[in-house]
Amino acid sequence: METKNTKAFGAAAADASLKEMHIERRQVTPKDIEIEILYCGVCHSDLHTARNDWGGTIYPVVPGHEIVGRVTKVGNEVTKLKVGDLAAVGCLVDSCRECDSCQHDLEQYCLNGFTGTYNGPDKHLGLQTYGGYSEKVVVDEHFVLKVPTNLNLAAVAPLLCAGITTWSPLRHWKVGKNSKVAVVGLGGLGHMAIKLAKGLGAEVTLFSRTPGKSQDAKELGADAVVISTDAEQMKSVKGKFDLIIDTVPYVHDINPYVATLNINGTHVLVGYLGDLNPMLNSVPMILGRKSVAGSVIGGIAETQEMLDFCGKHNIVSEIEMIKMQDINTAYERMLKSDVRYRFVIDMASLKK
Repeated sequence: METKNTKAFGAAAADASLKEMHIERRQVTPKDIEIEILYCGVCHSDLHTARNDWGGTIYPVVPGHEIVGRVTKVGNEVTKLKVGDLAAVGCLVDSCRECDSCQHDLEQYCLNGFTGTYNGPDKHLGLQTYGGYSEKVVVDEHFVLKVPTNLNLAAVAPLLCAGITTWSPLRHWKVGKNSKVAVVGLGGLGHMAIKLAKGLGAEVTLFSRTPGKSQDAKELGADAVVISTDAEQMKSVKGKFDLIIDTVPYVHDINPYVATLNINGTHVLVGYLGDLNPMLNSVPMILGRKSVAGSVIGGIAETQEMLDFCGKHNIVSEIEMIKMQDINTAYERMLKSDVRYRFVIDMASLKK
């Protein structure tokens, strides 16, 4: 297959800083769309993959799965978009498309394993996939999304991961006008959970360990803030919530939150992977038909639905724009939660 040399930014090893490199992109096939990348959001997954925190990273690695750009070329069988259109790519660039999950627009749960936008198996070139920290990307049209033209393009980028990761559980658990939703943690995911739940008409509460976030949470749309380390405040919301979206990415005790669920309520983990610690107490679950669940990103149809919803309700992320060359500093700041609330790379900086 013919390839094209493309400028990118990536890491050559787990302990290496990200720097400029060149990668091979495939030439457009009949079903492909080529996108010039204008903006790329920076996700914690980018950092974890670059540093091999989860194991399995194939080097060199080019992260980035919150991609917004403009179509520069289309294959002769493409019907979804045309040259010049705005386009987006999230965490998925392929799946088997035949299993039960794929048939039901749940490509993120592909039973044969989806292909991630980076560090996934590239069936076209026999290498790993490379992400959005690059000039261009070539993606099958099924996995390319349409972008509402009325939104700030740079601030759309984080919707492709932080947005869909919180939208998917809101939709699955049918959040609407009479719903009571709580969000644990105010970061890239948490701030989107508040905005989207509010957009769906829910009453929204933020659980936070730090009182200093109250004003910000309310400006984002939260109706109330509960300090989770304050026993009296926690008692005041016992049995209240239909859904809790837990965005905390590290080990934490979820038992106090389960107590704040109502009958049939669900606590859904979207940020943390690993063993629960301390152990989950099943008594309130059994006596109140409460659930603890997990959710990962969303399928293509659901992601398009979210983008359309954001276009209609004028919802975007709160971002800080950076140059591609400042990515290593941004990673260090992310580890300290020193960003409100998502870094987005202006990819024009890569051309310099």
